[in-house]
Amino acid sequence: MKIISWNIDSLNAALTSASPRAELSRRVLSTIAGENPDIIAFQETKLPESGMKKKQQDALTIFFPGYHVEWVSSRPPARKGYAGTMFLIREGMEAKLTAPKIEAPDTMDYEGRILTADFGDYYFVTVYTPNAGGELLRLPERQDWDRLFADYLSALDKEKPVIACGDFNCAHEEIDLAHPENNHFSAGFTDEEREGFSNLLDKGFVDTFRFIHGDVTSVYSWWAQRIKTSKINNSGWRIDYFLVSDRIKDKVKRSEMLDSGPRQDHAPLVLEAGI
Repeated sequence: MKIISWNIDSLNAALTSASPRAELSRRVLSTIAGENPDIIAFQETKLPESGMKKKQQDALTIFFPGYHVEWVSSRPPARKGYAGTMFLIREGMEAKLTAPKIEAPDTMDYEGRILTADFGDYYFVTVYTPNAGGELLRLPERQDWDRLFADYLSALDKEKPVIACGDFNCAHEEIDLAHPENNHFSAGFTDEEREGFSNLLDKGFVDTFRFIHGDVTSVYSWWAQRIKTSKINNSGWRIDYFLVSDRIKDKVKRSEMLDSGPRQDHAPLVLEAGI
């Protein structure tokens, strides 16, 4: 089983825009297609509630023929064209899909942030975790989310093993970002968010990248767009993850970031496991 996860930061822009950034995004899509994954999970699709238009569907099929697409988008009372998640599942693989509500605060349950597939022997979940925001204005709500999402995954894990992936918007340890000394009060590296991530792992989950690679440093999944030299200088953060239930960790054979070239923002992740 091979799975790829990527925060695409606007599916429409990646597929149909003529901008230089969109060209870089399409190079990443080609890299993902070259891996020939069984499942692809996208976060931050930014699609409308109605989903893709034909132009977008056709463009996506060029990259990924032979997959069926499942998605959930932001809907009222949340704002339009915000957040959103998607699965591309290889034809012939059967799964029951749900877009659960976890009783999250504010409009978080309506932002299309969680998509879950029940494949019979295991659950597969993708998540786009809310950002604590500028000046940490959304940090209290983010703390509620972290607790509720951890409880949600834990409940699934009581039924069958879980694979969870996505943009968790948290660098867990100091080795997960280039400059921890400057970021203890930055969204994604506050003590509260790191504790929330620890709480999730303590419920019986494993960070597969660390399981495979140990305490390797200077390997990241995100580089800030607003800082032109962030990727050149590898001034990044590891905020995207594949987690698995502890009891299936030994089935994981590969967990790493894929090369996203000069494109800043998120890199795709790949997981291979004997499931």
